Amino acid sequence: MFDRILIPIDGSDCAKRAAKYGLELGNTCGSTVTVVYVVERSRFRRVDAEAQAEREEQATDYLDEIEAMADDVGISVDTTRLEGKPHEAIAEHATEIDANLIVMGRRGRSGLSGQLLGSVTDRVLRTVTVPVYAVSDGEISDETGEAYNRILLPTDGSENAENATPYAVSVAQQYDATLHVLNVVDVQMEGGLFSAGGVSKEFIERLEERGTETVERVAERARGIDSEINLETAIVRDAPTAGVREYVNDEDIDLVVMASRGEANLRGQLLGSVTDTVLSVVDVPVLVVTKTVETA
Repeated sequence: MFDRILIPIDGSDCAKRAAKYGLELGNTCGSTVTVVYVVERSRFRRVDAEAQAEREEQATDYLDEIEAMADDVGISVDTTRLEGKPHEAIAEHATEIDANLIVMGRRGRSGLSGQLLGSVTDRVLRTVTVPVYAVSDGEISDETGEAYNRILLPTDGSENAENATPYAVSVAQQYDATLHVLNVVDVQMEGGLFSAGGVSKEFIERLEERGTETVERVAERARGIDSEINLETAIVRDAPTAGVREYVNDEDIDLVVMASRGEANLRGQLLGSVTDTVLSVVDVPVLVVTKTVETA
């Protein structure tokens, strides 16, 4: 599924960590991996040529560093220096090489405009039509990105959320991991204005019954892709982001796979907004599957 991987870097520790994850994944999947660094052109014409040349030399050094990392992993990579606005250059290059996965850090180095890679990642997520594998800050070791034992697939029952299923199954297959399918029942949010005085036991039971039907439907789809997949389902009662975060911590999850858009509830909240906040509160990588991605 991930035979062409694009890894944008900016020289930050988070980008290097993301590169390690991307290289390990590419090595496991037998992917073609391209690493890019985007050199931003200054908006000011008076920026001297020497300063620009220094930035370009720095880009080459960063790319060489990742190429050396790739050698250690045991995979060859293509390296390319791009110019322009980072998110636009990344999206355009992803299209040019027909990438089907982008791996990048959630936080990065300030650029000419003071922009962080994290905000670039956010813009890329809203621009591209391929999944984005977003990696958090953390230490880099020889074991970083080598194995996934437990993969979490949160779902709200929407078609978009369930379209992330083939991607979660694919990674689980590659690493012989257990796939956890989770539905978070937010009683207060679902109850809306009526929850101020509390909600009935019957109302909660209906919500949990619907949640059970949701995870079982996703589990059935996962088993339809791989009948031998290791699978667990769970229903938790919490706010969506908090429920996902606590499950990640309690179950020692290695990777979260989520859709970028989901189903609106009574308060108009989308799974997409939950995905945004999950990206900021969990320490493990999050594979975000965009709404327009075609799935098997």
